[in-house]
Amino acid sequence: MKLLRFMALLEGSSLLLLLLVAVPLKRLMGIPEAVQIIGPIHGLLFIAFNALLIAAMLKKQVTIKQYLLGFVASLIPVGTFVYKMKVLNKIEAN
Repeated sequence: MKLLRFMALLEGSSLLLLLLVAVPLKRLMGIPEAVQIIGPIHGLLFIAFNALLIAAMLKKQVTIKQYLLGFVASLIPVGTFVYKMKVLNKIEAN
């Protein structure tokens, strides 16, 4: 569960970095390399987070509802931060 919580932070951070740094650099300053570097890193972290989430569901560490909330959270900027605070930290505390 610790790895899933850590991955939630990494995935959320990579999405924010992509949206708030790389995309503006590409669009406003004509530096597409930022997206070319950060984009695949975020994609890998997104896949890893969701794979860990599926594994946690299969191990019955999270319910199907908690899994679905995590998946939706991974699509929304800062969503995984909220998911970690509201869902994963409570599971870890129990």
